[in-house]
Parts: sequence; C-alpha cells; structure tokens
Amino acid sequence: MAALTTAEVCDSNIKLLEDGDLRVLHPVFKIYGQSRAFSGPIVTLKIFEDNVLVRELLETKGEGRVLVIDGGGSMRCALVGGNLAQLAQNMGWAGIVVNGCIRDVDEINGCDIGVRALATHPQKSNKKGHGEKHVPIYLGGALIHDGEWLYADSDGILVSRTELSV
Repeated sequence: MAALTTAEVCDSNIKLLEDGDLRVLHPVFKIYGQSRAFSGPIVTLKIFEDNVLVRELLETKGEGRVLVIDGGGSMRCALVGGNLAQLAQNMGWAGIVVNGCIRDVDEINGCDIGVRALATHPQKSNKKGHGEKHVPIYLGGALIHDGEWLYADSDGILVSRTELSV
C-alpha cells in the first residue's frame, strides 16, 4: 500500500465510508515494528489474556495477511512479544493489530513487520488455549470480519469489506 495512504483512501472513497463498507478504527493504537505502513487480508482472533492461539496462527504461512486480535482491551498482560513478532515476520505476515498489550518492544521494533497495540505490559499472558479463530470481532469502534482487508499507516487504520485498488 506504499503508493496509497489511508488519508487518500478516505478522501477518494466517501461512498464506501458512508455505506460502512470502509471503516476507520478509533485512533487508540500505538505504532510498533519497522513497517509503518502495511495492508492485507484479515485473520481474526478473539481471546482474553491467553495467547496460545496467537502462536498457533502465527506458526502458519502468513502470505501477507494481517492478524487482528481482539484481546478484550485488557491492560493486565501482553498478548504478543518479541518471539511472536519474529515468528510473524519469518512466516510472512504483514502485520498484527492487538486490542490489548504487547511486550518486548525493542525486539518488536527490530522486526520488519507492522504492529499496532493499545499499550505495553511486561507480564506474559496465560497459556490455556482459550479463544476463537476466524470469528467476527469488535474493536476500535468497528465490527471486523475474517477475510476483510486492513490498511494501516501513520495516519490510522482502515478496514474494508474488499481489497481496494490503487
């Protein structure tokens, strides 16, 4: 998405915004990782203070997809750390968006991947394997479905029902 910014997408897609086919997430996510701009098809995950399913998904080939994690907005532990960010980079994921916390920020900032999260927290999560994959999730003020497209840059994060062309 290097040639098209989120601001330009909003300016040129007023009808999609009005219809709800293009949504702007609330500006609550902080920017981490070396990829300041990234985009791709969304894989959804709904968990709470447990990141076993995060690892499970990131161990699969990313093929340019974006993992969007609804962690319930928890501020009590981190759902993604340096090892998982490195795994995501190695497996070809374009980015990770976390409605929750991350840790190992210096390691994540060294990875060639885009990461967005609410905050950082030094404590790791539980390891029970609870959660749901590929389900509709609600975060950043928008309902997000598996298979939709995410576009992120320094101005914000957009979710589109379909892939947008340049």
